[in-house]
Amino acid sequence: MTDHLETAAEPTADPRDRGGPAQPMLIVDKIRKYFPIKAGLLNRTVAQVKAVDDISFYVLKGETLGVVGESGCGKSTLARLLMHLVEKDEGTMILDGDPVGEVRGVGLDALRRSMQMVFQDSYSSLNPRLPIEQSIAYGPKVQGATRRRAREQARDLLQRVGLKPQLFSQRYPHELSGGQKQRVNIARALALDPRLLILDEAVSALDKSVEAQVLNLLGDLKQQLNLTYIFISHDLHVVRYISDRVLVMYLGQVVEIGPVDAIYEDPKHPYTQALLECRLSMDPAERVETAPLSGDPPNPVNPPSGCRFHTRCPFAEDVCTATAPRLGNVLDFDSRQHLAACHMVHAGSGHSRAPRSVAAPSPGDVQ
Repeated sequence: MTDHLETAAEPTADPRDRGGPAQPMLIVDKIRKYFPIKAGLLNRTVAQVKAVDDISFYVLKGETLGVVGESGCGKSTLARLLMHLVEKDEGTMILDGDPVGEVRGVGLDALRRSMQMVFQDSYSSLNPRLPIEQSIAYGPKVQGATRRRAREQARDLLQRVGLKPQLFSQRYPHELSGGQKQRVNIARALALDPRLLILDEAVSALDKSVEAQVLNLLGDLKQQLNLTYIFISHDLHVVRYISDRVLVMYLGQVVEIGPVDAIYEDPKHPYTQALLECRLSMDPAERVETAPLSGDPPNPVNPPSGCRFHTRCPFAEDVCTATAPRLGNVLDFDSRQHLAACHMVHAGSGHSRAPRSVAAPSPGDVQ
């Protein structure tokens, strides 16, 4: 997996379109979620965990937006906010031109039909007491489909994800491998004919050979069903393979966003540079002399002033401590736009890190 999937083609007409093919599938504007920390006899709020803090982005129709960042940066919380599994504190969402959760907008039922999520833990996502056919058919039945129609749809989806219905429809989750369970979860997410899939570490628990099969399946389904993906992962190689654009998160905020090739070949933000340098190399001649990124992220209860990365940044200056950098007009719907929230980039001075590695000495150089 050395190259990413082919960039999304020009948006095609879809009978489900409300805002037209050029309208972004999803627009998120200044979404925020703080979790209160309560203590004392009166259970009062004494602090807040700033899990997602003023995030804005968009997802074009037919594209895959990759979301990366360290553990605890807010990726999974963001996914749950988009699905309304967790209620946001502030911010707006617009799905295909219609506001979400507002009068004359998109209600929760319509949102769940248009957006579905595939979780990381494939086993706990399934009901252990239900055969997988019934798990897949449950959603359509709740939405009004007849039992027969829901069963036919479930069997068709099993076939689509590469599981023969005659062999797998009556099996229980404990009888399936990890890759098979994740295929079932993908089929269940597709049961309501959604337009946007959120994949939260959907392949991280799989063996590499099975992971490749599931990624190829996701690529095929995207083309066949005209889907849009938000793909969350720690695996930077996988993100490059499957994504059209990449969003980089740090401590609840977006620090860089742009086309996948621009992010990987010319990262602007020091955090993105360090993150990419942490990738394992297949070349044994490469040696890492110093850790690209050291230390733990600051406490999200009390994040640093100014740029939140300045406590770990080798290029930080006084302005980084005093003033938070702006990302720019992130809602300018240009798929070629490359933005970074860094004072050094905005100043035009730029910065570059030391070489990632040095070549191993030849046998003649060894004393």
